[in-house]
Amino acid sequence: MTPEPGAASAPGADPDVPDPDDVPDKDAPDTTDTTDTTDTTDAPDTTDTTDATDATDVFDPDVEDRLRAAFARTAFDITPGPVPLAAVRSGGRAHRRRRAVALVALTVLSVSGAATVAALTLPVPGQRPVQPAGHGPVDPLVPPVPPLPTAVARPPVTEVRVVRSGERVDAGRGRRLWLTEDGKHWSGPEGDENFRSVVDGNVRTSEPGVSHQSEGGPSGLFNSGLYYGTRAVGRVELTDADGRTIAAALLELPGRPGWGVWYAYTPPSGKDPGSTPDVALYDRTGKRLAGLDGSPGTP
Repeated sequence: MTPEPGAASAPGADPDVPDPDDVPDKDAPDTTDTTDTTDTTDAPDTTDTTDATDATDVFDPDVEDRLRAAFARTAFDITPGPVPLAAVRSGGRAHRRRRAVALVALTVLSVSGAATVAALTLPVPGQRPVQPAGHGPVDPLVPPVPPLPTAVARPPVTEVRVVRSGERVDAGRGRRLWLTEDGKHWSGPEGDENFRSVVDGNVRTSEPGVSHQSEGGPSGLFNSGLYYGTRAVGRVELTDADGRTIAAALLELPGRPGWGVWYAYTPPSGKDPGSTPDVALYDRTGKRLAGLDGSPGTP
């Protein structure tokens, strides 16, 4: 230790030997003041708190169990009040009453509306309904019915029977008919045969036409003939002196050769006995193509 200036050294003391009072005691506690005297008033705080743990984020499981037990005890101590059944029933009855009143009101409105419409449409007693100009009397209680569209009547059509050449066709009452490429053949009850040619030049098959042969007696006539000049035959029609019309049967050879044979029976005429009927040829649209007038009876 450096002696202070002016201090006297003890007599006989060795200046190199330390003073016992200045030697620190090894067993004595360290009383050295280690307080940091550095002024930190203006120094910035550089403490790193990034990894510091917030104590509020740590949840103790024991605390959770104690809280659950406390809440459960509190809940068991609470007694719920009674269910308001009377109020529920009263509210339901009130809802049903309101709905019934609404339905009654709608019904009344519907009935009144229908009555109003009826009052507007029905005439007042004693007052004649207004009639459109140019129309007859109208029944006030029956609405007028519009006329139905007139249906267009389709003309009658006789189906043609196609036969082989030489095939005998039973015409009834002992008579037979057959066709060949050269014309019409027929036979009577006694077996007599007759023939009408379509190739002798007397029949012009290029134009619509009809021929007529008849035989019989007081019980009626057997009428037959040729039709030709059309491939769309609709019917051959006979009209007797009494105004009766009869459709004839039709025969043709295969291939629609443009001609065929017709036949029909007619009853005796009451107005003109012995007369022969008129004959007319029509196509399938009902158009008259050709005709022959009948002959009057013998006086």
